[in-house]
Amino acid sequence: MKPRTLVIGDIHGGLKALKQVLARAEVTAQDTLIFLGDYVDGWGESAQVIQFLIELEQKQTCIFIKGNHDLWCEDWLKEHILDKTWLFHGGQSTLKSYESLNDAEHALHLNFFERMRLYYVDEQNRLFVHAGFTSMHGPAQEFHQSNFKWDRTLWEMALTMHKHITKDSKLYPKRLLLFKEIFIGHTPTLNYDVTIPMNGCNVWNVDTGAAFTGSLTIMDIDTKEFWQSDTLVSLYPNEKGRNR
Repeated sequence: MKPRTLVIGDIHGGLKALKQVLARAEVTAQDTLIFLGDYVDGWGESAQVIQFLIELEQKQTCIFIKGNHDLWCEDWLKEHILDKTWLFHGGQSTLKSYESLNDAEHALHLNFFERMRLYYVDEQNRLFVHAGFTSMHGPAQEFHQSNFKWDRTLWEMALTMHKHITKDSKLYPKRLLLFKEIFIGHTPTLNYDVTIPMNGCNVWNVDTGAAFTGSLTIMDIDTKEFWQSDTLVSLYPNEKGRNR
């Protein structure tokens, strides 16, 4: 099989789903994996997801983007900051998952979070970012780096302009012209009653709601073929995930 580049949506502590999509996509060591962030918070295996990813990157090329939930967890591992918003949005399950890990494992995981990228641009000028960016000059000129982990305006703009305007129009959003394609997570497609990846202009949203009642998705960025796990509620029937 020809080596592929595969992008993976928000995992949110769903290790069972992660293993399932990697198997269903028949991922090999020759494939490059790009993860869009939010590895933790939600289902009960957040620490186990991080450990699995640390071991996975020893076997093949992996690129890890940092999400807003990952930053919360990083702050806790580094300075024991218990953000109340974090605890409300899945942090409690993450804390519980770390109870069985020792100090050395905590340090290893902290190093992993600190090594995550804010965004990544490949050789074909395709951008991978957790949420979005606002600068008209691209993410390298972004004034507020928190936008990489929180911004939804890029996605909302892409949805609004989709099929209503062409790239040769002077009205086409300049942010979207900066890249061949943009791949994001952060905003669950379930918000639009959609359970599969969504496309708006040249933006692809791969967060199919694994934190809630949806599935985890992995997509071939060249062919747009994708594979999904079972719903997380079926994989973790005794858990609630993140409350919407």
